[in-house]
Amino acid sequence: MKNELDLTKVLHAYETVISKGTPTEHGKMYEGVEAFSDYDGYSVYLRGNGVELKVGFHNTYHLDYDQEHLRDSFLKKVSMLAK
Repeated sequence: MKNELDLTKVLHAYETVISKGTPTEHGKMYEGVEAFSDYDGYSVYLRGNGVELKVGFHNTYHLDYDQEHLRDSFLKKVSMLAK
């Protein structure tokens, strides 16, 4: 996997989940991906299947996962949601 994520696609996926998803305790869920933001809206989160992606201020990000195959599967789903 390349070191950089296309954060524009990630943010498009976030918007897709927020606009089409069903409400959860923290945000919205769509196609197995939950999207939510922190209280000030500066950081947005996508999570699902044991993976969490945080996109912060100035397009920084942190990807938290235990297994690479889960990360890869999650990022494919995020890419699909961005279309």
